[in-house]
Amino acid sequence: MKLRHLVLAVAALACGATSLVATSAFAQAKEQFFPLLSYRTGPYAPNGTPWANGKQDYLKLINARDGGINGVKLTFEECETGYATDRGVECYERLKSRPGVTLFDPQATGITFALTEKVPTDKIPLITLGYGLSVSQDGNAFKWNFPLMGSYWTGADILIQHIGQKEGGLDKLKGKKIALVYHDSPFGKEPIPLLQERQRMHGFDLQLIPVTAPGVEQKAAWLQVRQSRPDYVLLWGWGVMNSTALKEAQATGYPREKMYGVWWAGAEPDVKDVGQGAKGYNALALNTSGQQPKVIQDILKLVHDKGQGTGPKDEVGSVLYTRGVIIQMLGVEAVRRAQERFGKGKVMTGEQVRWGLENLALDQKKLDALGFAGVMRPLSTSCNDHMGSTWARVHTWDGAKWNFSSDFMQADEQIIKPMVKAGADKYLADKKMSRRAASDCGS
Repeated sequence: MKLRHLVLAVAALACGATSLVATSAFAQAKEQFFPLLSYRTGPYAPNGTPWANGKQDYLKLINARDGGINGVKLTFEECETGYATDRGVECYERLKSRPGVTLFDPQATGITFALTEKVPTDKIPLITLGYGLSVSQDGNAFKWNFPLMGSYWTGADILIQHIGQKEGGLDKLKGKKIALVYHDSPFGKEPIPLLQERQRMHGFDLQLIPVTAPGVEQKAAWLQVRQSRPDYVLLWGWGVMNSTALKEAQATGYPREKMYGVWWAGAEPDVKDVGQGAKGYNALALNTSGQQPKVIQDILKLVHDKGQGTGPKDEVGSVLYTRGVIIQMLGVEAVRRAQERFGKGKVMTGEQVRWGLENLALDQKKLDALGFAGVMRPLSTSCNDHMGSTWARVHTWDGAKWNFSSDFMQADEQIIKPMVKAGADKYLADKKMSRRAASDCGS
């Protein structure tokens, strides 16, 4: 037993001092290997940790409850990135050649930008659920990227629609001031083109207020807010930036009910330290939270109650934990879908998993069977559409918990699709690449 622990420790060191290794230290060819990029250290750790815990626990659940995927056991290894692009690329390079490697979830838009150029050569797909390159929704241009369940363009579009509804119609936005307080990084800049397009359509005044990473110093940003007094503030933050923004809004006297965060600024770590000071704050939600769903009950019973859980038990079912579970479920179902075509009970290659991701068909009946009833919307991907769903809703912090405050809304594809195509064409031209041939869609 001591020798096994030594092997695990050595493997962990090989992927960085804070890497974690689970299940078997080295995946055999007969096992499906999930590399897990994570950040449990640094200013983004409060948000990155529950996300990573959910991903791990779902893989453990599949092994414990189902014996793997049609008999194929799942293994995984974490590699700590600290949210840094260079460290993320380093983790990718170290883990990409492991036997049975499945896919990567970079957990950061900056890392996604860097890996997007690498994965076509390595033939390993990327899942970027609710983040990454908005233009990668176009599967004809981005064969290996899967921004499942939404992008920053769909999120920004839904927020403008929601604000329009509150004002009595999108035409009522004319002359209004909407400020975007954003993380000054690829992540924070992603929604700007969509907001500028909506600005042209509706005539509101868009104010761009960048915040230097990691976001612990925002005095200057909120001085701008105090001076301009926008009608609404959109918060595109992550990690410590979110709670800092809410505290600054409170200090400045900006009404929290006029603030709307992206879905990465709407979880428990963002508001719990602010408590009543964040009351009325709104954010997008891609998924539910809580311990009621069957999949969460299964994790509690078959993983945590067996002493195999990752992280604290009372965190299971939180917003970001549940999102991690969803991400891993989609990866597992992509493998299962690939096995239907390429051989049940076999380890799938990255290319085969890519096909599975491009042919997901998770209707409500399937989600219910997987234990995800009420957790998320149905999702269906295709060669043309690597996103599969463009729905989200708003939830509002009441000082103690999140409550849904809108119905599901869908991004306006009539606005987004032309932008996606134009952006994808520009990306391909800049990289001297071409669109996929029609015959490639079935491969």
